[in-house]
Amino acid sequence: MASTTYRVEGMTCDHCVHAVTTELLLVPGVEAVRVDLPSGTVEVTSAQPLAEDDVREAVDEAGYTLI
Repeated sequence: MASTTYRVEGMTCDHCVHAVTTELLLVPGVEAVRVDLPSGTVEVTSAQPLAEDDVREAVDEAGYTLI
């Protein structure tokens, strides 16, 4: 089990949390997503370490930026 925390720019509300969570859960191997809105961080738990490009693409698809 791998858990990685990322910083995401642009999230300001519950809709943002839902959009980012939904897209990240579509990435193969992702088992859980926990968003901390005040800090702008997203913790992603997966069976194996994820390629950062896959995480970046999912966050971009949700309309936000991985920083």
